[in-house]
Amino acid sequence: MISPVLAFGGVPGGPELLILLVVFALLFGVPLVVIVGVVVFLKLRADDEEVDTDRVAELEAEVERLREKVDDEPDDGDARS
Repeated sequence: MISPVLAFGGVPGGPELLILLVVFALLFGVPLVVIVGVVVFLKLRADDEEVDTDRVAELEAEVERLREKVDDEPDDGDARS
């Protein structure tokens, strides 16, 4: 068995300081990690939205080009009816 003097370095109140360290880590460390994670997630998502916006603009231009191409072609189907 490890003697208490070796486990806590002979500091009076060593176990209490260790408990305080764990409590502070839980109170401040975990929320800080969660906040940083949310910020990183939102930043990555915002970057994806910019890519999506560019892609949507390209697709809209392609649809418009195809509509103009279809409008320019003669309608042979109406003459046969």
